[in-house]
Amino acid sequence: MAKHEPLLPQIEQFIHDNPQGVLTSFRRNGMPQLSIVTVYPRDGGVGISITETRMKFKNLLRDPRCSVLISHADWWSGFLVFEGKAELIHSGNADPEALRRARRHIFSATTRRRSRDWDEYDRIAAADKRVAMVLRPEHVYGSALAKMREALAK
Repeated sequence: MAKHEPLLPQIEQFIHDNPQGVLTSFRRNGMPQLSIVTVYPRDGGVGISITETRMKFKNLLRDPRCSVLISHADWWSGFLVFEGKAELIHSGNADPEALRRARRHIFSATTRRRSRDWDEYDRIAAADKRVAMVLRPEHVYGSALAKMREALAK
């Protein structure tokens, strides 16, 4: 993947500290579809692992517009919403080596560990048809952002 503008360190830390989110994609009829996902900071955006067999993947191929809500675990201590377009690395658009590396990066980032057997992981990820998704935000908002701005102003 090409390098992009990094997220503010405070935003990256918020994503790192709160690794669950809700992804919104859009169905063919225009209605939103929400999915619970694991998130991590990646290349100036939010990284997510999905699979080619799920509707969210099909929705994002057709219409890459999406948003991700990431909330503090207690829901009341702040949240961020990232809006933009999904970038997908999958079997239909990536060479096998690039896809293998992207899948491994997702595994390490979302589980915060390395596989004991990368060959086995590669087989499982291929069978699952894992997709590396990155949402580089065009717009970010939420109560956590306001708190970050307040802290920086002090």
